[in-house]
Amino acid sequence: MSPARGGRWTAADVPSQSGRTAVVTGASGGIGLETAKVLAGRGATVILAGRDINKANRVAERLRAEVGAASVRVVRLDLASLVSVREAADEIRAASPRLDLLINNAGVMTPPYQRTQDGFELTFGTNHLGHFALTGLVLDRLLAIPGSRIVTVSSIGHTGGVMHFDDLQFERGYNASHAYGQSKLANLLFTYQLQARLAAAGADAIALAAHPGIVRTDLWRTSSITERVLISPRLRVLNFWAVHSPQLGALPTLRAAVDPAARGGEYYGPSSRREYTGPPARVESHPRSHDVASQHRLWQVSEQLTGVSYNIPAPPDE
Repeated sequence: MSPARGGRWTAADVPSQSGRTAVVTGASGGIGLETAKVLAGRGATVILAGRDINKANRVAERLRAEVGAASVRVVRLDLASLVSVREAADEIRAASPRLDLLINNAGVMTPPYQRTQDGFELTFGTNHLGHFALTGLVLDRLLAIPGSRIVTVSSIGHTGGVMHFDDLQFERGYNASHAYGQSKLANLLFTYQLQARLAAAGADAIALAAHPGIVRTDLWRTSSITERVLISPRLRVLNFWAVHSPQLGALPTLRAAVDPAARGGEYYGPSSRREYTGPPARVESHPRSHDVASQHRLWQVSEQLTGVSYNIPAPPDE
């Protein structure tokens, strides 16, 4: 597949997805919605997995009307509840004998301190643990399909992230930015370890990660007034270089999901110098995300906390 527009990869480069099934978490708005719209428009059966079932149903109707997508389904998924994650996984498995794409997109950003229904700090529980559990529970459906992919959406914010293994739930003091950075670093540690395990198992499925850059979405609703003003569309003439639309922010996820040239363990994001905006390209994550000991430790902790074990072997010591 040759990128359109002089090497700038766009939604026009997404090939036909006819006959494929994709699950997109957090598809009721933002980059998740735009990702689902493009996949559905290319013929994929898209399962919208979201916490608010009424909102997800409205989005499904909108997609059917806008892109003529007949095969759009809805599954209720609250990543802050392991019961809900298991119920959603059961529903996905029952409805989908084949699963080609799992896009772990949903997330929260810098909320006030809260706990999930299982007692985890909300940001870590939602952004990492919920997706870890969901992926493990539907993995057999992905392993059965040649060329299947798991794409997990991280963030530039991972660069400031540190894994607080001695206090993952921030019980000794909460900092919203630190919690977000930890969760987005966890997304990458998970992706790279998952890819290592898939490769060790000789699986055809691959795991990749992406980040959208800086995008105007509802995720900013819990940010400071100053931050919300700085990304406002009213300041587009000033912030155009640093903030872009959900349509453009979805492109790194889409490229990781469908570009035939993409390989397991790769990370995609905007191609500008700071990776805020720009066409999607392969980018490099922070060295902390490649620490194999942290990858193993997070995997073990995640299995213990969620009760979900993956039926693939651990890779040999690296």
